[in-house]
Amino acid sequence: MVDVSVLGPTVAGMLTAARLDPAALCQLVQLAIDEDLDGGVDVTTVATVPADQVSILDFVARKAGVVAGVPVAAAVFMMVCADADVTIDFASQDGDEVAAGDLVLSVRSTTHALLQAERPALNFLSHLSGIATLTHSWVEAIQGTGAAIRDTRKTTPGFRALEKYAVRCGGGVNHRMSLSDAALVKDNHVLAAGGVAEAFALVRASFPGVPVEVEVDSLQQLSEVVTAGADLVLLDNFTVDQTREAVGLVAGRARLEASGGLTLDVAHAVAATGVDYLAVGALTHSAPVLDIGADLREAD
Repeated sequence: MVDVSVLGPTVAGMLTAARLDPAALCQLVQLAIDEDLDGGVDVTTVATVPADQVSILDFVARKAGVVAGVPVAAAVFMMVCADADVTIDFASQDGDEVAAGDLVLSVRSTTHALLQAERPALNFLSHLSGIATLTHSWVEAIQGTGAAIRDTRKTTPGFRALEKYAVRCGGGVNHRMSLSDAALVKDNHVLAAGGVAEAFALVRASFPGVPVEVEVDSLQQLSEVVTAGADLVLLDNFTVDQTREAVGLVAGRARLEASGGLTLDVAHAVAATGVDYLAVGALTHSAPVLDIGADLREAD
């Protein structure tokens, strides 16, 4: 069990403010560190670098994007450098837009510790920044429509809290974090229950205080669930014209979420129909990393 106090008040406070659990993050970071060392040592660094050498490691954006995961990367260094002096300069904050060449953060410590922490820190930072950057692209694409970009549960196992946090950094909003947060009645539930309205009624009766969203694939199903009292409906693979018709049919009686087959090319057209959300699984399952480099320099 990792002692969370090793993070220090600044990094722990940043994580808490980001609605990330410091204890859970420490476990994930420790897993990444252990995976990298595999029970041994960094043989290259131990062989080539004096143990008492001190350096500065600069994290620099190689491409433009939106930063996410700065306190996560900092947590890696706080844990790896726990037995050495470490100073972190936060040049950028999560949610900041950066240009190529912009400094994200700098860390001063022993060269041994910096080089050991470099790859795990970059893995977290570049991955989360990639998600934030892609999310920002979608948010920009639907500007002025009144709709919001929303994520899904298509996340990397163990990384859900971090990846959904990165979506927020990019300007998106989160769907449910787990199966227990809210109900989402999908086609398999409808098949098991004997109908879409029946499935909705069963969930509402069993869990009256839980938000219920219902997936429909036709205007007929949409009419049924709205009449039954659903206040959030997911329109599965509707065309732009069908989505516009659905918005007119519902006439404000329920919130609507477009899902399935969405691309950046059609995002604005779909959002302009009047739906409340666009569900985009690609935000977390297909985001390319943001290219961030780690440049070592001598300490003053």
